[in-house]
Amino acid sequence: MALVDLVGYFNDRFEREHQAHYRPLSIENNQVTGIFGQVSISSIFLPLRQISNVTNISAYSVKIKVSAHESPYLHSYEMDNLALNSADTYIHFESIINFDRLARTVHMLNYLALAESNQLLFLEVDQRHILGIKNDHGAYFEKVIEQCGLTTKNTVIVLAITTNYVPYNEALIRGLSNYRRRGYQIALRFDHLISDKHAAELIFKLTPDFVSLSARQIETENGTNALTKLHSLKRMISTNSGKGILRQVDRKNSEILARESGFEFVEGRYYENAISD
Repeated sequence: MALVDLVGYFNDRFEREHQAHYRPLSIENNQVTGIFGQVSISSIFLPLRQISNVTNISAYSVKIKVSAHESPYLHSYEMDNLALNSADTYIHFESIINFDRLARTVHMLNYLALAESNQLLFLEVDQRHILGIKNDHGAYFEKVIEQCGLTTKNTVIVLAITTNYVPYNEALIRGLSNYRRRGYQIALRFDHLISDKHAAELIFKLTPDFVSLSARQIETENGTNALTKLHSLKRMISTNSGKGILRQVDRKNSEILARESGFEFVEGRYYENAISD
C-alpha cells in the first residue's frame, strides 16, 4: 500500500477509535508527522552498525522529535482525552498509551522509506504504556506493522531501564514477555547504570535479545575502568545469547572502547562522520 493510502487508513482508524474530528497524520516531503494535542511528532533515525563491518547499516533505532503545534480547532473534550498530564490516573495512562501508539505509528510509516530486507527497527515503548495495559501487549501495534507490510520479528521493542521503575520490574517483565510471544524481539536500554545486581537480575529474568549502553555514560561514570565494566556486562549479556549495543560512540576514545569491548553493534556520530569523510 502506498504511503498516502497508509496515512489515510490510520487517520480513519484514529477517528473511529477516539471519536476525534481531526486527522492526526500528515505527509510533507515524504515524511509523516503526527499531531497529539498541541504537540507535533516526527522521527529521527539512528543507524546501528555491526562492529565487524561498520560501513553497512544493520538496523535503525528511532528517537522521537517533538515540537509545538497550535490546535485551536480541538474541542475541549478532545483536549481532555489527549491531555498528557491529567490528575486522573486512568486518563493519564490512557493518554500515555495513545501518545505512544501514535508516535510508534509515525515511526513505522517513516521507516518504510528506509527499510531493507532483514534490517531491524528498534522502537522504544514507554514504561507507563506497559504498566497501563494489563494484557495483550503488542496486539494493537502488531496490526500497524502488518498493515505496513512488515513483520514483528524485525521489530525490536526497547525498554529504558531507570531506578524509578524498579518496584514495577515484575509487571514490566510480564509485559515484555507478552511482546515476545507475538514475535517481537526485546532490548533493554541502560542510560545510567544501576547496580550490577539489579541489571543482572533483569537480564537473567528477561533474557533480552539486545542490551544497549551509552559509551558516553560508561566513560563518564567509570573513567579508566570503563573497559573492565563493559567486559563484565558483556559476559552477563552473552550468558543468555544476547547481543550488546554501544550507543553514543561520538569520539575516537569511545570508538576504541567499542572495538575492545566485545559488543556486536555500535551507534554514534563517530561512524557517521568517518564514513562521510
